[in-house]
Amino acid sequence: MRNAPGPARIGSRLGARPVLAALIVLLLALPALAVVLAGTDQPARAAEDVTTEEARVPSGAGADAVELDITLYLPPAGGPAPAVLLAHGFGGSKQSVAADARVLARRGYVVLTWSARGFGTSTGQIGLNDPRYEVADVSTLIDLLATRDDVLLDGPGDPRVGVAGASYGGAVSLLAAAYDERIDAIAPQITWNSLTTAFFPDQAAVVTDAGTPAAVPRTGDAGVFKRTWAGLFFGSGSLPTGDGRPGAGGDGAASLADDLDPAVVQALTCGRFRADICAAYETAASTGELSPEVAVVLERSSPAGVLDRITAPTLLLQGTQDSLFGLGEADANARGIAANGTDVRMVWFAGGHDASPSSRVTAELRDEVADWFDVHLDGADGESGGFRYPAPTGLGSGVGRVQGGSQTVSVDEYPGLGDAEPVESRLLELGGSTQPVVTPAGGSPAAVTTIPGLGSIGAALAGSTLEIPGQSAAFESPELTEAVEVVGAPTTTVAVSAPDGTATMFAKLYDVAPDGTAVLPSGLVAPLELTGISTDPAAPTEVPVTLPAIVHRFEAGHTMRVVVSSTDQAYALPASSEVSTVGLAEGAALAAPVVPGEVQATAGSARWWVLLAVLAVLGLLGWLAAGLLGRRRRRRVSVSAPDGEDVPLRFEGVTKAYGDGFVAVRDLSFEVRRGQVLGLLGPNGAGKTTSLRMLMGLIRPTEGRIEVFGHAAGPGAPVLSRLGSFVEGTGLQPHLSGRDNLTLYWAATGRPPADAHMEEAIEIAGLGAALDKRVRSYSQGMRQRVAIAQAMLGLPDLLVLDEPTNGLDPPQIHAMRDVLRSYAETGRTVIISSHLLSEIEQTCSHVVVMAKGQKIVQGTVEEIVGTGGAVLVGLADPTDTDRAVAVLAGLPGVGEVERSSEGLVVDLGPTTRATALTALVEAGIGVDQLTPRRRLEDAFLSLVGES
Repeated sequence: MRNAPGPARIGSRLGARPVLAALIVLLLALPALAVVLAGTDQPARAAEDVTTEEARVPSGAGADAVELDITLYLPPAGGPAPAVLLAHGFGGSKQSVAADARVLARRGYVVLTWSARGFGTSTGQIGLNDPRYEVADVSTLIDLLATRDDVLLDGPGDPRVGVAGASYGGAVSLLAAAYDERIDAIAPQITWNSLTTAFFPDQAAVVTDAGTPAAVPRTGDAGVFKRTWAGLFFGSGSLPTGDGRPGAGGDGAASLADDLDPAVVQALTCGRFRADICAAYETAASTGELSPEVAVVLERSSPAGVLDRITAPTLLLQGTQDSLFGLGEADANARGIAANGTDVRMVWFAGGHDASPSSRVTAELRDEVADWFDVHLDGADGESGGFRYPAPTGLGSGVGRVQGGSQTVSVDEYPGLGDAEPVESRLLELGGSTQPVVTPAGGSPAAVTTIPGLGSIGAALAGSTLEIPGQSAAFESPELTEAVEVVGAPTTTVAVSAPDGTATMFAKLYDVAPDGTAVLPSGLVAPLELTGISTDPAAPTEVPVTLPAIVHRFEAGHTMRVVVSSTDQAYALPASSEVSTVGLAEGAALAAPVVPGEVQATAGSARWWVLLAVLAVLGLLGWLAAGLLGRRRRRRVSVSAPDGEDVPLRFEGVTKAYGDGFVAVRDLSFEVRRGQVLGLLGPNGAGKTTSLRMLMGLIRPTEGRIEVFGHAAGPGAPVLSRLGSFVEGTGLQPHLSGRDNLTLYWAATGRPPADAHMEEAIEIAGLGAALDKRVRSYSQGMRQRVAIAQAMLGLPDLLVLDEPTNGLDPPQIHAMRDVLRSYAETGRTVIISSHLLSEIEQTCSHVVVMAKGQKIVQGTVEEIVGTGGAVLVGLADPTDTDRAVAVLAGLPGVGEVERSSEGLVVDLGPTTRATALTALVEAGIGVDQLTPRRRLEDAFLSLVGES
């Protein structure tokens, strides 16, 4: 950290008594401020002090022996410390959790990350968190931690250790805690309770004795196969290693013969999965049914059967936008673990497998996990149990939308857990007659409500889901006279009949606005596998239904609509056609769970109010002290925001207006996280350079606030010493050499020469012998690199560059790209303003797009690219390709349809995606995928054009 100026000296003419009085006032006030700052739990920044060790660890025996690729992240502080095992998600590797590992290591933990069997460079095959394999590997890693001098031990061979992970990694943390008593705390995220329930759900029942808000039925002997999610899950792990074609090589005939070898066919179809996992998937995919053999495989890898063994305090984090592992999975885990008397905390957040959480929410979740381990591994004071969820809104979630932070609601206890009161429900009247529902032959065309991994397709396709006429029955509430905030899984009862006594159906709860616009919260549906029901429409069977667990606000004036349909594109559907009837059971109502709590802005906001109150007191005391000191000097105290070290830059409602009425920047808000490389994009006149000049304190904003590492940034602010910049020209002196320019610049800062890291900056910028020649002889590219080296002097924590690649040739641009990414990987942050969109796309992790002084959108490069343009159409049946090409080509304004290995790529032009999808479905063509596909340049032009 760079040195900040010291405090101003008190004038020598002041007497001793006034000085002493002022000091006493300040000393009395400082302890209160210290308590508030200590309460923020923000550790000292020491990213560069975290060290790593790589190793390969043998695990298992005999044919099941593997080598696990691990990395240890060691904290800067010496002495034994608690340890954390950090597991990755399915399809990832240890690299997927590297950033989280560094955060925990900076908090003082020894962190071990590893690539699970069959992933990364670890050997072996995927056992799907089998207790005999992946779970046993966790115990092997705990054994390793027990041998290290830098890990705190509870006893011989027993390290103080916690386990955390998301999805696949979350399940292994639960299972490991059940099988290894040495684990002291766990923090599983967006994971499952039962793979059977997750992949063969059946919500044709009501869990009446749970008392928790998101209790959904556990699958019995049958359920509706979640076909698309299962295919994605299996497909991501079935690709063979190496070049993807075991036995490939030699002439064509020999290669074909090799590929037809049974061993090679097995490898090509099953990839890295164990044979029993592969066989179970193939059975389920071909039949769509839950056989006993499949159930055995799924339940073996499910925490549901071993929750009664878990005694480690458990933090459960589950996403509200998740059609793979819904809130009901976390609810079941919470009930099972709490039944042991184990401490459980539940957190629901905006995000999940269908939508990545915002950067703010991600940071809050990291803090939740670290705080949990602080309490249960390190003995810190803090919250233990409790419940937190996003404040309900009436907004739908859409594909490609960049999600922002939101308010949260805090509750002392998760309803129905332990001694907590059961959840409250609000009863709402439903109306509607008995209606015929058609099941089409082969299940096609099918309703489209969810694209697995992308959430609700409704908001992406002109704001509505695709319900097929005649395939659903709808029942509606009266217009709401006041808003209803649903937190959990609503329930109701329907009356159903079917010609053969069986039916597959899907229940949904829509939010219908006064203008008729319907939103399906989070795109979630509740599958119903109905057997033994009445065949007589005059005497239907009453079926209790648990609808999807959601967090959603139904506004006053809206209505609630329960829809029961016969098809859904994401699930396996019956092959034969039939006509069933669906109505409401006599006296049926909709029971909507509500969970009142205390609304909070974001994590840490309560501390902010306390901090502001303390600052107000300090301000008053400072005013009194200034009177005692004769108002000799005005001193400005800069107080850091609680998350300042993790948020190097934050714009909040910043506006810059000039005297002639011109507004260069209007209400600009965004934030940049540590380790990000953020690209600031926009056409000429968008306000990019004005924003950067305000950031550097060269000009003042008219309104709003700019924070650098939590401190207000302005002309002369000490925190700007942590910022290095290159904006609007190099500013080099032409009659001096490059080296002399760098030396002169650093001398002007008044800091010690050793702090400049001169040679490191010169090396990073790639400067050679010409550095000692006069700048007037330099090419434009050389001047540019000297200016970048100047910005890097002192290795600033925040580096701001305006058009850094101007004047550089392609090799130099490529080298600069690597330099900037590597610089950010050290824990620093880089902001680039550039018009070279391809370079932004290849260099930056995040992007803010501006136009006419306003922010158009913010998000990762992948999110921005995925907001529109050309689309990729994946077909359920490849034999429909020719027909699909003809249908798409016949739409108005559609460009050429290209065939690819993934499907059809087409620029729809003025035609909406909803229109294209409807045309394909009406032609009897099954669509498995419809996703945006374009470059950053296309996204940029589209966004700027829309602005």
